[in-house]
Amino acid sequence: MSALTLASAPEDATALEAAEAHHARMAGELAGRVAMLLTAAGRDRDAAERIRAGLVAFCDREILPHAAAEEAVLYPAARRLPDSRLLVESLIAEHSCLTALVDSLRTPSDATGAAADARALQVFFEEHVAKENGLVLPLLAAAPGLRLAGLLADMHDRLDHGDPSGGRPGTDGHETAQESQESGCGGGCGCGGEDEGAEPELDVRSVPHALRHATVFGALDAVPAGNAMVLVAPHDPLPLLRQIERRSPGRFAVEYLQRGPEAWRLRLSHH
Repeated sequence: MSALTLASAPEDATALEAAEAHHARMAGELAGRVAMLLTAAGRDRDAAERIRAGLVAFCDREILPHAAAEEAVLYPAARRLPDSRLLVESLIAEHSCLTALVDSLRTPSDATGAAADARALQVFFEEHVAKENGLVLPLLAAAPGLRLAGLLADMHDRLDHGDPSGGRPGTDGHETAQESQESGCGGGCGCGGEDEGAEPELDVRSVPHALRHATVFGALDAVPAGNAMVLVAPHDPLPLLRQIERRSPGRFAVEYLQRGPEAWRLRLSHH
């Protein structure tokens, strides 16, 4: 069933698709950062620690404020719809779990433990947004008397002004602040001081297409200046390379290591 069929107005269909795309971007960037942490965990403790800190900063900047804004705007509207109260309550409880998983990553620990926590966060978040995409957003888009486009505009206005809900998700407005030092690459750092053979490798051939580009962006955000990562793709990723250049002009140099037929391998070096 198409978004136009589900939505009660064309602008709500457009808003639903935009919300799903935003969820895909967040999930993909999270997956990319987690992939870099998993790569570093077994071989470079210092690199893993830097990537962990960058991952927490990303969650504080993107995922937790988004969840709090949903609780402030989307969930109250969804709760008023017939037979949706238990669904909304379960999603609020999941926000509390997301917050707890991020909090478990805040304190430096052994690299293996951090990698396990990060992977759990990734899986949980992907399952959570799948419920929102499949249940909450279509309900709001189809509900007579509600305008999903207006709700999302209100939600993003709160995010743009740094006031998603007055608190972290699932905490009833009581926020525990964390100060983080972020670098110019968005708080993430990667594997420094490694030789060429130890460059982190991101294989996106098994990543769902909807998440693939965002996953690469998240991984690249974890690569600091002077370092590189190797990308493995199922085809020549020319559209992706154009997006990388538009997103970060002149930031990455590209070198082809293998040109098919089953895989394309590229080294992306951060200047």
